[in-house]
Amino acid sequence: MKMITAMVRPAKVDAIKTALVALDIIGMTVTDSRGFGRQKGQIERYRGTEFTVEFLPKARVEIVVPEAKLDAAVAAVTEAAHTGEIGDGKIFITTVESAIRIRTGESGEASL
Repeated sequence: MKMITAMVRPAKVDAIKTALVALDIIGMTVTDSRGFGRQKGQIERYRGTEFTVEFLPKARVEIVVPEAKLDAAVAAVTEAAHTGEIGDGKIFITTVESAIRIRTGESGEASL
């Protein structure tokens, strides 16, 4: 099993969910976060005063998938989150050793 962790624009979370459900991948965790990358923040104006917002809002999306669905899931997340602008985000893939469904005690891919 693999965990896909995607740091994306918050406005793209619904598109990512729709793309994954279309692939019959259900179950994801979304966490609101803040960060910066190459864009290094942005300048905002409020009541005529300029200030720099160094940490921009991001959404951290975590999905655990069987290895057989990894490539399709990564492609779906990439396509759904893409705008072509700086700040689209990053995707990280890590190995998941084990997973256990607490309610039933199922383990491995059956727990997904």
